[in-house]
Amino acid sequence: MTTLHTARLRLEPCCQDHLQGLHRLNSDPLVMRYITGKPDTLEDTQSMIDRVQARWADWGYSWWSFFDRESGELIGAGCIQHLDRDASQPHEIGWRLQRSQWGKGLASEAAERMTSFAFDTLEAPQLTAICAPDNLASSRVMERLGMAYRGLERWYERDWATYAISAGQWRERAARLASYSPPTK
Repeated sequence: MTTLHTARLRLEPCCQDHLQGLHRLNSDPLVMRYITGKPDTLEDTQSMIDRVQARWADWGYSWWSFFDRESGELIGAGCIQHLDRDASQPHEIGWRLQRSQWGKGLASEAAERMTSFAFDTLEAPQLTAICAPDNLASSRVMERLGMAYRGLERWYERDWATYAISAGQWRERAARLASYSPPTK
């Protein structure tokens, strides 16, 4: 199982040791309002960990717990998985953060790293992200990643705002960012 790092985060594969931290995250009604619409019970979080551990074993990727590198606190979670949890579907990226961490750029930071993992390590041809149509914060993260809006699509038995980026588009974006020089004064 792969651990990923960013400047401020350590992304560890979700495991049993993360149960209490993930449950604190997933039991917050505001965190879950756009995901399931209701807070998780402890049993829901345990089921998630069990499901995720099976995917790590089968696919070699799934959900990570996000840890603040400075404090060591579990502050979020994110994934590379398949849409509708079906391996025949395109790869999907997703994330969630504790409310206290909103607005700090951490979702974008984690999403950048997970996207690189999907394209560079998994060699995914495309990456898709979905969110509730009124979840503007997640939509902005998707747009920052260079993802294009495809419209409302049905996944997980609901209609979601759907965004996607191809591996080629991701590499072109990376090249543009690498060659960018800010204007001099």
